[in-house]
Amino acid sequence: MNAITKIESWADRHHPQWIDFLRILLGLFILYKGILFISNTEALMDLMANKDLQFFNLGMAHYVAFAHLVGGCLIALGLVTRFAILFQLPILFIAVFFVNIEAGFFSVSNNLEFEMSLLVLILLLVFLVYGSGKFSLDNYMKEHPKW
Repeated sequence: MNAITKIESWADRHHPQWIDFLRILLGLFILYKGILFISNTEALMDLMANKDLQFFNLGMAHYVAFAHLVGGCLIALGLVTRFAILFQLPILFIAVFFVNIEAGFFSVSNNLEFEMSLLVLILLLVFLVYGSGKFSLDNYMKEHPKW
């Protein structure tokens, strides 16, 4: 636990303000992907093409959509950011290393899905270390405990 406290302390001291706007954009992008998954669940089910596990795939589709919708909002607002990121990491890890890697880099057929998934995964790892930052509800609640 001491290492986590040291990392949080370091991240708070070395947190540039522009990175908060990047966190907001990341949260909005994840929210947008969640809306796309809700509006087109067939495309998500096509990504998970194993016909033997249809019930599992349906459950995963609901998990992905819900985690993106709620997690995107929480990340954009800066409310329990690290907790929201923990629910996003397995989704993006699977998207990068199992679903989108088959097409590879710069493939025209996947519309840069692999590259976007990799970028979002890297940004999630960055914000897992940096936290929510100064322009967040977490910081506001820390500074105003009796609001």
